[in-house]
Amino acid sequence: MCLAILSACGGDDNGSSTPTPPPTATSAEGLWEGTTSTGRSVGGLVLDDGSYWFVYTVIGNPNVVAGVVQGNGTSNQGSFTSSNTKDFNLESAGSLDATISGSYVQKNSLNGTITYLSGGGTSSFTTTYNADYELAPNMTLVAGTYSVRTANNQRVTVAISSAGALTGNSTDGCTYTGSLSPRAKGNVFNSTVTGVCSNGTFTFDGVAFYDAATQTLYSAGLNNTRTNGFLFISTKL
Repeated sequence: MCLAILSACGGDDNGSSTPTPPPTATSAEGLWEGTTSTGRSVGGLVLDDGSYWFVYTVIGNPNVVAGVVQGNGTSNQGSFTSSNTKDFNLESAGSLDATISGSYVQKNSLNGTITYLSGGGTSSFTTTYNADYELAPNMTLVAGTYSVRTANNQRVTVAISSAGALTGNSTDGCTYTGSLSPRAKGNVFNSTVTGVCSNGTFTFDGVAFYDAATQTLYSAGLNNTRTNGFLFISTKL
């Protein structure tokens, strides 16, 4: 991961935005928060196209992020499955291939098991629905400056305009450009970030969620081969 930010996961919106249509009645689409069987906190999104992004924390400490799980899933009459799960672990495990098998109750619960393809280990999770997903994404609320320190002790500062333009830099000399744009469904933004560093140029596409109550931006993205990515979590300055 290029930007591994240590921060809390999850949170509630202040409800200042206006509602958007609810998710499709037969889908696991939504914003979900809960815990794993190993004592981690977990929170993330299942989007209307079936793609999902979940952040999890270290065992026993909900304030320190330990990784991101991403993939594409299928919702079918209360069953949620995914065959291309990637677990990008920040605790030295690296990138792990896995599958997900679970169940959901529309706008209520999403529970399941991750099975890792190497070694066959498993981890179950239990989450509940957060209705903040049904608020309208608001770029005016997101606009501002964010600054965080990465796992390798670099300071990253990013500015986002009300039009969604992103610019930034880090203390190791990297520069960043990109954009955020509201998705057609859900309180979610599409994001793209291009970084220019001494070791090359990269572009990551992903999603962002803004918690207006805490003024915290959560964003994650991957390259087109899903071999590298970033996790950016910061409270507005």
